[in-house]
Amino acid sequence: MAAPVPPPRPVTHLLFDMDGLLLDTERLYSVVFEDICGRYGKKYSWDVKSLVMGKKALEAAQLIRDTLQLPMSAEELVEVSQAKLKEVFPTAALMPGVEKLICHLRKHDVPCAVATSSGTASFQLKTSRHQDFFGLFHHVVLGDDPEVRSGKPEPDIFLACARRFSPAPPADKVRGAAGNGGDTRCGSGGSRCPRRRLLHGS
Repeated sequence: MAAPVPPPRPVTHLLFDMDGLLLDTERLYSVVFEDICGRYGKKYSWDVKSLVMGKKALEAAQLIRDTLQLPMSAEELVEVSQAKLKEVFPTAALMPGVEKLICHLRKHDVPCAVATSSGTASFQLKTSRHQDFFGLFHHVVLGDDPEVRSGKPEPDIFLACARRFSPAPPADKVRGAAGNGGDTRCGSGGSRCPRRRLLHGS
């Protein structure tokens, strides 16, 4: 006889990634890197892109450079790609339904925050058309925040983001709804975190 399924615990807070979840920016990254890699006869495929999603710029560039054996340094790839991304980031649109969702959560007093690997300059470009929307969040933690020592998928940014709620939820209450349907804990054990973070009550 199967064990009874425990009732779901209430979600008290929500942490959101930004790229590809709140903003349609992953498409912009693809366009830029497909163009750069294509110049050298290389294909920026999903296999490559999936390795770098959520990484900080230099780490992502190093992975792309090493995987595709591009004839440039990671630093050069960052410089070339950032120049092109600065042109397209201000065109980023909100993902369908996200504004309605965040307004619904605010209406029901569920605090929300953003934890994004984007640095300050990139964040300002990406959100330039959506400042009112991002003003709906309790706070935003960026990838160049001094508390974020390691980039995703390490849990640093999510734990830093969780601590800035007042009062902050205990770290062992931070859980994620993983893409495979699993549930990952982002506590002191250092479990890796997926794209949306759920903070459960006791």
